[in-house]
Amino acid sequence: LAGATGGVAVRPVCGIQRDNGTKMSQDQQAVNGVSCVSKVLTLDTMNPNVRRVEYAVRGPIVQRAVQIERELREGVKKPFTEVIKANIGDAHAMGQKPITFFRQVLALCSYPDLLEDNKFPEDAKKRARRILDACGGHSIGAYSASQGIECIRQDVARYIERRDGGIPSSPDNIYLSTGASDAIVTILKLLVCGEGRDRTGVMISIPQYPLYSAALADLAAVQISYYLDEENCWSLNVEELRRALKEAKQYCKPRVLCIINPGNPTGQVQSRQCIEDVIRFAKEEHLFLMADEVYQDNVYADGCKFHSFKKVLFEMGPEFSSTVEMASFHSTSKCYMGECGFRGGYMEVINMDPQVKAQLTKLVSVRLCPPVPGQALLELVVNPPQPDEPSYSTFMKERTAVLAALGEKARLTEETFNSVPGITCNPVQGAMYTFPCISLPQKAIDKAKEEGLIPDMFYCMKLLEEEGICLVPGSGFGQKEGTFHFRMTILPPTEKLKVVLQKIRDFHLRFTQEFS
Repeated sequence: LAGATGGVAVRPVCGIQRDNGTKMSQDQQAVNGVSCVSKVLTLDTMNPNVRRVEYAVRGPIVQRAVQIERELREGVKKPFTEVIKANIGDAHAMGQKPITFFRQVLALCSYPDLLEDNKFPEDAKKRARRILDACGGHSIGAYSASQGIECIRQDVARYIERRDGGIPSSPDNIYLSTGASDAIVTILKLLVCGEGRDRTGVMISIPQYPLYSAALADLAAVQISYYLDEENCWSLNVEELRRALKEAKQYCKPRVLCIINPGNPTGQVQSRQCIEDVIRFAKEEHLFLMADEVYQDNVYADGCKFHSFKKVLFEMGPEFSSTVEMASFHSTSKCYMGECGFRGGYMEVINMDPQVKAQLTKLVSVRLCPPVPGQALLELVVNPPQPDEPSYSTFMKERTAVLAALGEKARLTEETFNSVPGITCNPVQGAMYTFPCISLPQKAIDKAKEEGLIPDMFYCMKLLEEEGICLVPGSGFGQKEGTFHFRMTILPPTEKLKVVLQKIRDFHLRFTQEFS
């Protein structure tokens, strides 16, 4: 185009209409005799599976929240002074302080000259030296083995053995990962195959964490939805699993059952009996079990206790422990750590075919290795200060304070929501979210449809615009037809959480009155 326009490049205008009104294809279009060449990558030519991916936790409402923050910085007047993002379980972003010992060791690993500084305790220096000795060139900037640093995998295995009362764990079955999400998607990649009615079906809970539905859409797998029982504190009923499986067998091949315990977004903690029932069901139906256990330290309700699927599996005896195939997942992002940005995590595989395991090792090697700082952090989570070490007292004090505060906020959230007419909230037994049911007037439902929005999205968007509080509508997680919810994290500091809860209360009453 240079020459014809005096050296100035002019982009051809595409989308020209024919005289008869029909649109020309881009390959047929021309401007001033110059062909209008279409882009290689367009919405029509891109991977259609990616177009089907949705991730509500960072969806349109969060994008609008970011815009509002920008408007506030630019001086635009709003009925609030800040946006409170209660949409995601990002502990440090909500004000939680890092665990001192973790950051001391990570600082030492990042800048080893600090090992000569007497401000750091000796147990922190000892951990840092051990990690650095396991790194290429004694630097966390070097690649590690694809499966993860060996000594860290050994410590993960020992941690699992302690957690599960001595049940053996092998470092060879441990794969370190970029958070739990990366490992979950990796296992799903191994499991998805077939065409048509033989295509892999994956059972996921509804409500669910949108990672699962997004990964299944990306992999073109078949989502099999089973519903948690809201009337019974979001419990899992095996009869509901049977219903979902029976229906799914008509159009796909169910091969996988995914469980989140403690639950996200619903906050339930499964009983041991429930876990046993699920394991029996998986064995009967020849399903691969995926146990997402990233909230295993987040249990608050009286009478509730975390039971790992692996521990229950092995205590059920060889009939189950030698046959049921399973992968379990943990992360440094949740529990008391809240270190989301370091992207540390692991998975343990049980009863995996050795040939498939070789393929898994190959698959993770394509990504070279998980982030080494994240691996270092995981090492500290599974190998924390011991009673005879100088950092133990501070570590236990900080850990206990974080979990106690979360327990207090879980109770506060439940009590406050249940005091609001039109909001019903189950006990937040664990994890770090509440998923209350909201009653919406018919006029509000009609107004939402008029604006092309799902009703609880309409509700949450209006809450954001009027109060500056960012929540995720329940429709982003899945819910029974005719019910409406939102997910809110309980992570804000207690005093700020009280403000958030009061604002939601006032808004809900005002919203209900407006549309009654």
